[in-house]
Amino acid sequence: MSTLSLHIPNSLYEQVKALADKEGIPFDEFVAMALVEKVATLETAGYLAERARRGNREKLLTVLAKAPDVELEEYDRL
Repeated sequence: MSTLSLHIPNSLYEQVKALADKEGIPFDEFVAMALVEKVATLETAGYLAERARRGNREKLLTVLAKAPDVELEEYDRL
């Protein structure tokens, strides 16, 4: 593992500390989890953008045209 030293405003530190205490986990574990979530979000956004670039509207419409035109089941209705 690596050690990270950073400067954050006291108010942010207090907020994070309070949230970590509320979750019952150490401060550093809470920060690590927050970093994991942020990295995952950014990587997912990049992945979806790449998939969108490779997308083909005509192929999508061809596939959708094969789907039967039926009424939704009751459990699928909003």
